[in-house]
Amino acid sequence: MHASETPKTDDRPETDLAQRTGGGGVTSPPPASPRRRPRGIGWSGRFEIALLAGPAMIVFVGFVIFPMVMAAYYGFFRWQGYGPPTDFVGLQNYFLILTDPDFQEALGHNAFIVVMSIVIQGPAALLIALLLNRKMRGQSIIRVLIFAPYVIAEVVVGTGFALLLATNGALNGVLENLGLSGLARDWLADPSIAIWTLMAILTWKYVGFAVILFLAGLQGIPDELYEAAAIDGASYWQIQRRITIPLLSPTLRIWVFLSIIGALQLFDLVYIIWGQYVAPVAGTSTMATYMVSNGRNAGNFGYGNAVAVVIFLISLVVALIYQRFVLRRDTAGALTERTTR
Repeated sequence: MHASETPKTDDRPETDLAQRTGGGGVTSPPPASPRRRPRGIGWSGRFEIALLAGPAMIVFVGFVIFPMVMAAYYGFFRWQGYGPPTDFVGLQNYFLILTDPDFQEALGHNAFIVVMSIVIQGPAALLIALLLNRKMRGQSIIRVLIFAPYVIAEVVVGTGFALLLATNGALNGVLENLGLSGLARDWLADPSIAIWTLMAILTWKYVGFAVILFLAGLQGIPDELYEAAAIDGASYWQIQRRITIPLLSPTLRIWVFLSIIGALQLFDLVYIIWGQYVAPVAGTSTMATYMVSNGRNAGNFGYGNAVAVVIFLISLVVALIYQRFVLRRDTAGALTERTTR
């Protein structure tokens, strides 16, 4: 090789090298392929959903939807419970229900129980839950004792209180032995106090459920919030009012909803303690006891089915109104809007 000769260089154009290296000496990644839209559920997915949800849907339709439809159908007849219904009366049963003073009185009792259950059980359960939420000895035992009445069968509770509160029952006997015979009352038959007796029994029976529900909600409140409020100089009741109750409000709203629906459908304790004939006289009848007394016991099953439909519609309307105006903030916070790119 002569000195005048120079080595050969790459004769490829400089632009070609820049295109391959992205202009900066680094190879650029290939363009991303367009994202494919997810396909719909295939036949295997549909079969799996039907296999898992099918039995539950069959049970729901067979034991909820079908009886509701049949109750609405029988409500248009005067039917004694056997054979096909033939005496069609149209809306006469529903007209009699809404104009019957006994049903209106029973509806008023249900409304009273709804309001008083919230007013009495709510604050009592909240105070007990706040007390049990603090570290103390025997905390687990106290929780079990408070929750125990809720798991006792209504038949046992009703029978026990019927014997305890009778005119010659244990409560009046204890009052007489203590020299307080003037406080003895006819707790079950006196119309002026019978409804309050029922409220005392309901509070004893169901306040434990509210306490456990509130305790579960209190466990979800971070301790750091209480510590920060205490450092800022807030008192115990200020902390409960400003932190605990606002953060516990979703649990409170759920409990109020369950309490309302349960009070509107109350039957077992009233029917066991007062019976079908004593309840209207004592002023403790409910819509459900009215349904049984004027439907099955009177041999008019068509009228009883119509009452059941009315109770269902009242409960449904109350539930929808509560969902629309009270539970809306909870359901709205749990949902997210679908965004599109």
